[in-house]
Amino acid sequence: MWKISTRVLAFSLLLLRSPHALPLQSPNPILLVSTIDFLPILRPLPTTPTLLSSLRYCSNDAGGGSDTKNGELVRRIVDILQESGNSMSLVKDKLDNCGVAVSSSESESESVVEVLSRVRNHWEAAFTFFVWAAKQPGYAHSQRAYHSMISILGKTRKFDTAWALIEEMRGGRTGPSPVTPHTLSIMIRRYCAVHDVGKAVNTFYAHKRFNLCVGVEEFQNLLSALCRYKNVQDAEHLLFCNRIVFPFDSKSFNIILNGWCNVIGSVREAERFWREMSKRGIRRDAISYSCIISCYSKASNLNKVLKLFNQMKEMEIAADRKVYNAVIHALAKASFVKEALNLVKTMEGKGIAPDSATYNSLIKPLCRARKTNEAKEVFDEMLRRGLSPTIRTYHAFFRILRSGEEVFNLLEKMKMKETGCLPDKDTYIMLIRRFCRWRQLDNVFKLWSEMSENGEGPDRSSYIVLIHGLFLNGKLEEAYKYYMEMKEKQFLPEPKTEEMLQAWVSSKETADVQRIGLKDNQLDHGMSSKKTQVTCKNVDLGRDFQQQPETRKVRRERGFAFWE
Repeated sequence: MWKISTRVLAFSLLLLRSPHALPLQSPNPILLVSTIDFLPILRPLPTTPTLLSSLRYCSNDAGGGSDTKNGELVRRIVDILQESGNSMSLVKDKLDNCGVAVSSSESESESVVEVLSRVRNHWEAAFTFFVWAAKQPGYAHSQRAYHSMISILGKTRKFDTAWALIEEMRGGRTGPSPVTPHTLSIMIRRYCAVHDVGKAVNTFYAHKRFNLCVGVEEFQNLLSALCRYKNVQDAEHLLFCNRIVFPFDSKSFNIILNGWCNVIGSVREAERFWREMSKRGIRRDAISYSCIISCYSKASNLNKVLKLFNQMKEMEIAADRKVYNAVIHALAKASFVKEALNLVKTMEGKGIAPDSATYNSLIKPLCRARKTNEAKEVFDEMLRRGLSPTIRTYHAFFRILRSGEEVFNLLEKMKMKETGCLPDKDTYIMLIRRFCRWRQLDNVFKLWSEMSENGEGPDRSSYIVLIHGLFLNGKLEEAYKYYMEMKEKQFLPEPKTEEMLQAWVSSKETADVQRIGLKDNQLDHGMSSKKTQVTCKNVDLGRDFQQQPETRKVRRERGFAFWE
């Protein structure tokens, strides 16, 4: 039986009530979203919203080549925003004097969003540009621009500022409010990412405040966001506590099952919830089986995988592509490569075309087993079928490479336009960690520079991996430099990282103080050396006098002896 945590009891009782009768504010502090402490509205919105946003030169030129010019302008703005060491006031001055203005133009409508995407890991630069663009005459932010900025603020836990932007989106509008369920879902996901379940649930109730409908779909989106960021137990409690308001269905249970199977990866919890579905009369469909089979596949339990696969056939549940991919992965992981390839042909015979994920299910376990030749054969077969490799395909091959030259050769092939797949943040983090283990720091800094040039600016995870790698390689000064750069960008450092570097800084300061004290003692010793020598001579003379035998003169008179 599942256990109800005290953290969820407070708001689970509120969820039993109808969402239409539930107020936004609650006496429970866990549920309250800070609406009083909102920042002031950044600017008044125009009465007539402008839906198209862009960047352009302050010139009268009109003609072709707008896309090329637009790309150059985006790069110019991004270069200003990414210049290290610049304060935000200086950045604003440079934006005012750079010869670029924001306007409303259909051909350049995505420029503001593109700039925000390029600097999404530096919230201050993004917000400075966002506010600067809003002040340009004849321009109003589009809904997509607002969503991009709200997502950036939520990622860096600037929730009050994000809510201020949502209020700004709604304020001053005569037509329909641009605040949509997607706007609130961004905030819900960001609260779930920092495991603030109470505020995520309270944001779910904010649908009523913005006159948005709340139904089963919105509730399932809440469950999906909770499970995505490992709040699966809380999502399960919400599901059972709201069975009156939001009746049970297979999709809601599959969301929780997928959380236990593929997010947490707990076979025990997955089996418990699988039995719970049967106990409550929930029909298990192909998605349910794909979740539980994937869980057993990752746990290398081939017997369970095949048993459930055969059970699907007996119950006449048609297996989908995800089920086949999970079984193929289990077979390849157990070194039954021939059987896995035969199952691929069986898929095609039943009208289910294999996709890139199908071949990744083969390539990944083969690479882990160091069966490089077989993995390359599967990769070639994948290309012959006209399927494009994904980022996971390349990650599988990166893990079996053993030299920096091989890594950069594959990285160059990956960047070719024919592949249609570019390295992402996870690619660079994986390779930086690998080069740190190989003690190839030149390649580490090469990748770090390349990451920024390709628009994948370093985020919190990137800094943590780099700082740990430099520290473990004895590059303490460099590690501390990037640690300070990380704090300047207001990324929250990992507690272990902060403790490690603070201990080094304190020991360094102690050593510096001792070194300075030693130099002062040496100077004092030099100044008083002559006095010390004179004193020593006097002491030596005294010691010589005391060591000499005592001699006194004796005077004798009238038969008596007297000491003189």
